[in-house]
Amino acid sequence: MSDIPVIDLSKAPGERAAWDRPAWVVYLWAVCELLFVTNPWQISSGLRVQVLRAFGAQIGRGVVFRPRTRVKFPWKLSIGDRSWIGEGVWFHNQDQVDVGSDAVISQDAFVTTGSHRHRSDMALVTKPVAIDDGAWVTSRCVVLGGSRIGRSALIRPLTLVDGVSVPPGEIWGGSPIEKCGTRFGNGGNV
Repeated sequence: MSDIPVIDLSKAPGERAAWDRPAWVVYLWAVCELLFVTNPWQISSGLRVQVLRAFGAQIGRGVVFRPRTRVKFPWKLSIGDRSWIGEGVWFHNQDQVDVGSDAVISQDAFVTTGSHRHRSDMALVTKPVAIDDGAWVTSRCVVLGGSRIGRSALIRPLTLVDGVSVPPGEIWGGSPIEKCGTRFGNGGNV
């Protein structure tokens, strides 16, 4: 067993590599996120959106942003018009996350753009995520960096989307993820 290496995490590069803002902005955001975005009280969705916009998020008109949500870096988040962000959604966006118009990200979904070089030095590695217009990421899904969910595609509950491109209008789910049908017409059900 002694020939299997262990990476010294104290030497891992890039603890703050994704910040790309001064520390005071990151810390101020953490306080505002706690008070206005993650807060479980049913305060106004509009207030959440205003606070996110104040920190650089690009959020369209009519977006519903439910309580208990988290956003790592609002300046790396773009959401189109009329989209719904469900309760408990976490955008761990160390890279850009683009959500289209009329898209739904349901309860407790986790969207993350970061990982680590696990075979060498544990340095941060990031890849963007795109969730296109009309797509629906259902409850408790995990969407990893490098993933693209096509126009009006649907991801079934509890699915891991591991850097794949889901074609438009298709339903995907399972472990490993695979096509389960089509969203509209006679191609499958959720």
